[in-house]
Amino acid sequence: MRGREFAALVRAAVDSTGMSHRAVAEVLGWDPQKLSDLLAGKGGVTEVDFARLLGLCRVTEEDFDHLMALFKVSREKGWWQFYGADLPMQLRTLFEHEDVAKEIVSWHLSLVPGLLQLPDYMRPLIEQWPTIKKPEQVEQRLKVRVDRQRVLEGGRSFTFYVHEQALRLPVGGESVWRDQLHHLLRMSVRPYIHLRVVPTAIGAHPGTMGEFKMMKFHKLEPIVYLETNNSCIFLEDKATFALYTSILTALDGVALDEEQSRRLITDIVS
Repeated sequence: MRGREFAALVRAAVDSTGMSHRAVAEVLGWDPQKLSDLLAGKGGVTEVDFARLLGLCRVTEEDFDHLMALFKVSREKGWWQFYGADLPMQLRTLFEHEDVAKEIVSWHLSLVPGLLQLPDYMRPLIEQWPTIKKPEQVEQRLKVRVDRQRVLEGGRSFTFYVHEQALRLPVGGESVWRDQLHHLLRMSVRPYIHLRVVPTAIGAHPGTMGEFKMMKFHKLEPIVYLETNNSCIFLEDKATFALYTSILTALDGVALDEEQSRRLITDIVS
């Protein structure tokens, strides 16, 4: 997946010049096939060559640093992205892969799924983050999260497995909490959104080990995504995919069906 993201971003940078690929190669003194191989994710250029290409494309400093880092690791599998003290406002790699996924399946143990959260539900969660010191930081992150929900507009399938305890946690106070549960009910009737509640009464199950997201694509290998307080991990090996598929199979076996899930949410909010 590093190679895929690398190739896609380089193609976008080259295309932003408004020049043909042949013209770009000529300016750099490259054989056109050399540029073609790079845009296909095959490498074949030195770090200095690549820096010259980015200079020609006039990429921003942020994009330059990101692409140079990807250049050095583009052939490695899996990806641990460590952010230090705080997750960035925009999880760039996650967002780009969500945009091209055909199916996203996720498991949520403690909170309502982020893509289904109302702004008033998000705000108190953001305010609790230790590195958030100013009101404008809250609003900036809130805007990014709300904007991200455009991925729900259709074109892909979503399945959200949610533990009952996440639904009962009164984030933001009773009024906000009730509005959030009503919002879940409204969203759950969309044909491409499947909401399945795992009831507390079943006790222990494989999902208690932690939350995760699985993304499937039309022509690419599936990815499992995990998130921590200051980093995220993308896993793409077959053994990991098989493991998390087995967890989803177990969740499917214990979760209420969609209609039963709606009835439970209605009972809780009532």
